[in-house]
Amino acid sequence: MSYSYDDQNIFAKILRGEIPKNTVLETEHALAFRDLYPQAPTHVLVIPKGAYVSYDHFAAEATEAEIVDYTRAIAEVCRLEGVTLTAGEGFRMISNAGLHGVQEVPHLHVHILGGRPMGRMVAKE
Repeated sequence: MSYSYDDQNIFAKILRGEIPKNTVLETEHALAFRDLYPQAPTHVLVIPKGAYVSYDHFAAEATEAEIVDYTRAIAEVCRLEGVTLTAGEGFRMISNAGLHGVQEVPHLHVHILGGRPMGRMVAKE
């Protein structure tokens, strides 16, 4: 599979500082910010700073440092937002990939959603 990264996607522009964001956390390899159109009381996007299209692309090609930092950043966002199992009632983490996954922005990102029950994950069709 070929991963074609579009450096004009909205998250690339956010990383370059061309578009403002409401930052929750920034690390060496990750950026977390509030979703502009939240679907739950907690709705934070966590993106790697590298040019990765999807999680499989990231897992296959990112450095160990990037993988560890990104993963720990997700944990820290959950802690900061009070949605961990020890501090809250849990959360949902979603990462869409490609056409069938309904990925809207071709830059790896996970949605951390919490603060209310989420309902079923996928409707049967």
